[in-house]
Amino acid sequence: MKLGGKDFLIVGRAGMDFYPDPPGTRTEDAAHFVSCLGGSSANIGVALVKQGCTAALVTRVSDDAIGRFAVNQLDHYGVDRTHVTPVGGEARNSLAVVETRVEDHQSVIYRNGAADFEMTEADIEAVDYAPYDALITTGTVFAAEPSRTAAFRAFDLARGAGLPLIFDIDYRPYSWPSAEVAAEVLGRAGAACDCIVGNDVEFGFMAGRYDRGLDKARALASEGKLIVYKMGEKGAITFHEGEEIRTGIYPTKALKPTGAGDSFMGGFIAALANGHDLKTAILRGSASAAMVVARVGCAPAMPTTDELEAFLADHPGPTEQSHAHPAP
Repeated sequence: MKLGGKDFLIVGRAGMDFYPDPPGTRTEDAAHFVSCLGGSSANIGVALVKQGCTAALVTRVSDDAIGRFAVNQLDHYGVDRTHVTPVGGEARNSLAVVETRVEDHQSVIYRNGAADFEMTEADIEAVDYAPYDALITTGTVFAAEPSRTAAFRAFDLARGAGLPLIFDIDYRPYSWPSAEVAAEVLGRAGAACDCIVGNDVEFGFMAGRYDRGLDKARALASEGKLIVYKMGEKGAITFHEGEEIRTGIYPTKALKPTGAGDSFMGGFIAALANGHDLKTAILRGSASAAMVVARVGCAPAMPTTDELEAFLADHPGPTEQSHAHPAP
């Protein structure tokens, strides 16, 4: 997969995150909360912008104060929201209440009647794909209609414009009607893409058995796709053109377990767009992930290029990763 530039179109959700404050507070004990932009696609957009790229988001938000909060936050971070459309009625924006704590961490996600699932083919067809260098999306966009059909239409239009398709599996069971539907749809989405990023559990889910995730990753790579198979603290294996690149992680003192995947994707793709070789790009994505789990929030925690360079200069380096450990 080759990137011709630094301009990215992202299809997916923008929402609001609430964090009990101060850090370490349990949600049920909290009297104060800090709000920030959330939603995996929005987070990826922020990560890309902070590392020298441009990003435009295609989604729907609720036509109310929470939707306007998300739009204002996109403006704050410099993510183009020309194609973010408000929707009225009973649709509501995504809301996540997420603790800044690792031990007994709790995340409560509100996705009932989610506004982003109201995205239509008309929203997708209103976009000019020519100015962009790749399309990025996450699995959640496929979890319900009409968003699912719209997202597949975006794939067709982006492919017609010559854009590579980059896919974060991002399987969230609570968004889907059933595991069977999710496996079929995510498999179809993955088959259409040039680059797939996911963890061992997600690839195992796509394979139909959690102990076959690595086999699934290798099979997809054999079709010419760039595959990043993440294994948490065990590092990652990246499959590309017959090569297997094994990388470790950057150990850090985590404040929370959330945000790492979005930060990895943003840092990884930004590094490729900025001319780094594949292994360096993977490591920069891993370092970006390590930085985010050590900070409060997701969008505000995404590192800038300067912050990432400072982290890499001060950190002793990634762990060694030499053996694959498929999920049990």
